[in-house]
Amino acid sequence: MMTDLPLDQVRTLLAVVDEGTFDAAAAALHVTPSAISQRVKALEQRTGRVLLLRTKPVRPTESGEVLVRLARQVARLEHDAYAELGLSGAGEPIRVSVAVNADSLATWFLPVLTRVPEELRLCFELRREDEDHTAALLREGVVMAAVTSSPDPVPGCSVRSLGRMRYHPVAAPEFAARHLGGPLAQALTEVPVVVFDRRDDFQDGFVRGLTRGRSGASALRHYVPTSEGFVQAVAAGLGWGLVPEPQADPLLGDGRLVGIAPGRVVDVPLYWQQWKLDSPALAQVAKTVTATAAEALRA
Repeated sequence: MMTDLPLDQVRTLLAVVDEGTFDAAAAALHVTPSAISQRVKALEQRTGRVLLLRTKPVRPTESGEVLVRLARQVARLEHDAYAELGLSGAGEPIRVSVAVNADSLATWFLPVLTRVPEELRLCFELRREDEDHTAALLREGVVMAAVTSSPDPVPGCSVRSLGRMRYHPVAAPEFAARHLGGPLAQALTEVPVVVFDRRDDFQDGFVRGLTRGRSGASALRHYVPTSEGFVQAVAAGLGWGLVPEPQADPLLGDGRLVGIAPGRVVDVPLYWQQWKLDSPALAQVAKTVTATAAEALRA
């Protein structure tokens, strides 16, 4: 029950996580560090669980993440209630935190922000993260919504399908002529490849599909951690790569890129996950995201 979890203690836990240290949380809440420590300890005793890892900065445990998410949701509901009642502070902008993968940011997601009615006075805080990892930010309570590749809802969240982002395996014409004249499966295990970062397994997965799991992409790889930079690196001839269809089409059309595996594409399903809250602002964002994705992504 809510009464079993004192909200001042839950809010204190959130402050410690957000500020990173007990001292910084004390300054933010205008209390002493001793009071912060006592509240956190009392909450841990009440729940019977360790809620914080006393590292620098402080990090929540798995149980702590549940309560951090609760604190953020309570704050969101309080703000909406104040707005409906016309109470002081209701005119403040509403912050909506969303985790979005880089390719969506570069292709279709930003127009969402311009389509949300201005009278809602929303301030967006976007966190760029790979679509395979955005759900973790939801689970930790860092964001209230996310574009993710997982159809399995994070506890306390709802999920809806957005569509599929299509990727084309491409390279610069000169690169393809120089490196890809022989059997493609063999060539892609040896020639330079462009990848997003060290967690990016996308190109390796494509090559494993061609080699029936025997090998991934070459060890000759360039790390380019922005969507726009990734495309430019491929077009410049640094290596081959899988490029989102909205970015690939114009470059294929004017000959700056060529397809390297005719008939082969990779479709990545995307989903919208958000907190299960009766929040008008979050509901409007979800509605706008879904409508925009329907125009930009494949069904």
